Amino acid sequence: MTRGLVFSIVSLAVPVLIFGHGVVLANVAEPNQTEPNKPNLTSAESFHGTCAEILKTYVNDKGMVDYAALRRRRLDLRALLRKFDTLDPNEYKSWSQEDKIALWINVYNLQKLSVVVDNYPIRPSSRVLSIYWGPRSLRHVEREITRYKFLVMDEEFTFAGVEKRFFRKEFDDPRVFFALSSACLSSPPLRNEPYTGQKLNKQLDEQVRKFLSSPLAFKIDRDKHKVYLSALFQLSSYGGEFIDKYGIERKFKDYPPATRAVLNFIGHYVSSQDVSFLEVGSYTIEYMRYDWTINDGS
Repeated sequence: MTRGLVFSIVSLAVPVLIFGHGVVLANVAEPNQTEPNKPNLTSAESFHGTCAEILKTYVNDKGMVDYAALRRRRLDLRALLRKFDTLDPNEYKSWSQEDKIALWINVYNLQKLSVVVDNYPIRPSSRVLSIYWGPRSLRHVEREITRYKFLVMDEEFTFAGVEKRFFRKEFDDPRVFFALSSACLSSPPLRNEPYTGQKLNKQLDEQVRKFLSSPLAFKIDRDKHKVYLSALFQLSSYGGEFIDKYGIERKFKDYPPATRAVLNFIGHYVSSQDVSFLEVGSYTIEYMRYDWTINDGS
C-alpha cells in the first residue's frame, strides 16, 4: 500500500520526502501564473499599438517625415497596413466609439504615408508647374493620391471616401480634421504616435492647439485689422462641419453661420487676448494660400 501511495503521489508531479516507510508531502507554494506589471490591454489598444513603431521611427515631433528612410523600409509599412485589411469587423464593432475614431485616423494617416512614399521623391509634372507650384509640391502627384485605393476590413476605400463616411457623417467631432495629415507644410501636423481611444480627447485637443499655433493656420494682424485663417476653415473645405457643434448666433454677427461657428471653435484653443479680439474687434477675414510643399524631414 505504501508503494502504491508513493506511485500515486509521484504521478501527480508533487514533490515528496520519503522517510523509512512513510511519505511526507513537501509544502510547495502554487506558482504565480501572471506576470507582474504586465498591462491588460484591450484588443483595440493592442491594435493601435502596432502602429507605434513606424510613427515613432520615421516621424519627428514637428510632424516631419523621413520619407527617404521610410521608402527603404516600405515593406514594413505595407505589412502593417495589411493588419487593417484583415481586422475582424466583429472585433471592430465591439470597440468604443473613441477607438473606432482612432482606427480611422490611424489608417488614413498611414495610408497617406504609403502613397507619398510610393511617389517619393516628388518629381515635377512639368517645368511650368514646377515654377508655379514649386518643385516639391504634392500637387505634382495629386492624381495618384486622389485615385489611391486601400482596403480596411476587406472593404475598398479612398481618402475622400473615409472622410465622407466617417469624419463628416458617422463621427460628429470636427477636431478630427486636425488629426488628418495631407503630408504637406500647411497640413495639420502628423503625430509620431498612434491615436488611441483612451487618449483620443487629449490628443485631438493637442492637435487643434498645435495646428492653430502655426502662422500657416492662424494669425492676427491688429494693425491691418485682419484675421488670417487656414484654407481648411473655408466653406469649400471643412468650414461647414463646425456648424452643428459650434454654431452660434450671439457673437460674430457680421459673418455667415459657417464662419461664426469656425470663430467660436477657434476661441476654445487660442489665447484670451486673441479671443477678445475675435469677439469684439473690427477685422476682415482672409484665408491663406495652402502650402502643398511635402513635409519631408529626410
